[in-house]
Amino acid sequence: MAWTDEDLIRHGTPAFRRTNLALFAAGFATFGLLYCVQPLMPQFSQHYGISAAASAMSLSLTTGVLAFAMLFAGGVSDAWGRKSVMVASLLSSAVLVLLTALMPNWYALLTIRTLLGLTLSGLPAVAMTYLSEEMHAESIGLGMGLYISGSAVGGMSGRLISGVVADYFGWRVGVGVVGAVGLVSGLVFWRALPASRHFHPQALQWRALFGRFAGMFRDAGLPWLFAEGFLLLGAFVTVYNYLGYRLLAPPYSLSQTVVGLIFGIYLVGTFSSAWMGHLAGKLGRRKVLWTALTLMLFGVGCTMMTSLWLIIFGITAITFGFFGGHSIVSSWVGRRGGAAKAQASSMYLFSYYMGSSVAGASGGLFYAEHGWNGVALFVGALVLVGLFIALWLYRVQPLPQLTTPPTPMSKGAMP
Repeated sequence: MAWTDEDLIRHGTPAFRRTNLALFAAGFATFGLLYCVQPLMPQFSQHYGISAAASAMSLSLTTGVLAFAMLFAGGVSDAWGRKSVMVASLLSSAVLVLLTALMPNWYALLTIRTLLGLTLSGLPAVAMTYLSEEMHAESIGLGMGLYISGSAVGGMSGRLISGVVADYFGWRVGVGVVGAVGLVSGLVFWRALPASRHFHPQALQWRALFGRFAGMFRDAGLPWLFAEGFLLLGAFVTVYNYLGYRLLAPPYSLSQTVVGLIFGIYLVGTFSSAWMGHLAGKLGRRKVLWTALTLMLFGVGCTMMTSLWLIIFGITAITFGFFGGHSIVSSWVGRRGGAAKAQASSMYLFSYYMGSSVAGASGGLFYAEHGWNGVALFVGALVLVGLFIALWLYRVQPLPQLTTPPTPMSKGAMP
């Protein structure tokens, strides 16, 4: 079945505004629920007597499970529907975060955080697929950028709320407040998101599904985009995982509230994701992506300085470059994935969150041995490899433009 451009959602229409409200709320809830533990890691270390690397498992376990579960989230949504899977994902995840605040010990908390990775998997990959199916090609870059803006605000708010509230009322109250906000955001998403117009249910066919996954690695660009996602989030999460340890310790000795407020830097992501995504849509993704990695590399160098203002400036540059780069790469995957866009999105996000899990935990080993400079050198190496990949992608030929967006494939591999 084919459809005309007039059937697709364009910017400036009521459907576009409703979609963006819903997906902004989804990004806000998803990333607030996921990252609310990040500023609390020093408190976990103190409360439970564990190392920085062990405390980071409260995030790494979640993102690790999330990565594997999202390999199959696209296939499940092919059978059950995009909106229904996303709604169930958001509401169940909010309930789990509320339960996290009630867990009696460290291992119970890790168990709930592991389950959270499973429930959260139903939204990010499916949201990318929903946008690539329902939005016009001229609007998808802006739409993806606005969705990622919601994730930036959610990631910032989850960290800020949990960090500041924990400073006054304890980490359990901080986590509970984030869970309640996520529940409200999930209800907004449920009411606002337009139903899919271009989705047609497909029975789960596991053999064909694995065939499409294998077919993606024959594409000239997709494997490099998957690797780029691993490096982008791996570098970004590692910086924020151990930033609190550095700033709470001498010579800075900042309070938990002040460290939480520094996460307000996330707000630059709401601008950079939409702006760089729109710019890439006009100039070409291969012409813009490398600038995001260059900015991140510059920011990493600034964090190695002793001046607090230079550190904050460096974190701002890293945040700006990360969100811009993620906006470009994620929309590029959706366009290049063609008829297997659901599986391409799932594979990209598998790589993306595995970067968070693997690099985020590994950074603790560098912090324990070499302090912040060890973390910065580790992150700098990740970003440098990402820059080389971005320059390589500049040479990859674009696919022919499709006149009509395809429906999800039920069999076969991508062209």
